[in-house]
Amino acid sequence: MTHVQSSRIAGLGHYVPERRVENAEIEARLGLESGWIERRTGIRARRWAAPDEALTDLALKAGDMALKDAGIARADVALTLLATSTPDHLLPPSAPLLAHRLNLPNSGAIDLAGACSGFLYALTLADGFVRTQGKPVLIVAANILSRRINPEERGSAILFADAAGAIVLAPSSSPSTGILGVDLVSDGSHYDLISIPAGGSRRPFAAGMDPKELLMTMSNGRSVFSQAVRMMTGCSIRAMEQAGLTPENIDRFVPHQANVRLFEAVCENLGLASSKTIRTIEEFGNSSAATIPLSLSLANRDRPFVSGERLLLTAAGAGLTGGSIVLGI
Repeated sequence: MTHVQSSRIAGLGHYVPERRVENAEIEARLGLESGWIERRTGIRARRWAAPDEALTDLALKAGDMALKDAGIARADVALTLLATSTPDHLLPPSAPLLAHRLNLPNSGAIDLAGACSGFLYALTLADGFVRTQGKPVLIVAANILSRRINPEERGSAILFADAAGAIVLAPSSSPSTGILGVDLVSDGSHYDLISIPAGGSRRPFAAGMDPKELLMTMSNGRSVFSQAVRMMTGCSIRAMEQAGLTPENIDRFVPHQANVRLFEAVCENLGLASSKTIRTIEEFGNSSAATIPLSLSLANRDRPFVSGERLLLTAAGAGLTGGSIVLGI
């Protein structure tokens, strides 16, 4: 076997549900003037899952596309990581079902609940696994957030979407592919900024519980924005420093698609040309952990990645958890 020095992207995939929900539908329901959502977020539309679609249904289609794109034998995949905040069930984890449905007979499988930055954590863990074990890993990030929106809470009702993105990481003998720099951070002092209050051990299910307790709430949108900008900027600077690169060396910037103003602020802080930013938020909204792999797959379809490209990925979200990765193609 060739000596494994790093990982490489072997395949990319994505899936979005068919139902396209334009801003007008949400603005009418919330009593907002036309154009209000796009002005504040950059979002024009988002996709919502059909009533009979579950999380693993979305993940399955994205994962299948990535595996076919990679062209590797399914028996060779040694690990499946599913980054999601909306699994099929609270227990068991959804990843073993996903691996089974994808016919991955020799794969371990686990869910990762890292909110919006879950894909970056999964990618970091997968990269380490590929380097040490020399075997391919499937990462899928997927969410059905339309079922966690409190329709009366404007801050979150306008943002969230459903989607899945997937990536196959395979062993590489090149030192210039895979993760070149990474910085992961957390700040639990802002733990309650974005939450689903009930359903966990702190506030278990109980008879007569207000259903709104089981929906997502954002206590302070302004604080979420400022903390996310701070986190994504700092992580990106440190990840680039670790990789020995400057913003000029970055070919494409792939931020978590939370809000156009957020990643424009990060771009400005970093001195990155905004033309390098991959944007999918206009059409697909914010699907939390799924936005970065969705954006990678769509970008590769529109203008395929070429050897030698260096990407900067960054995200921040509930917890607060955040991170940045410099990825070599």
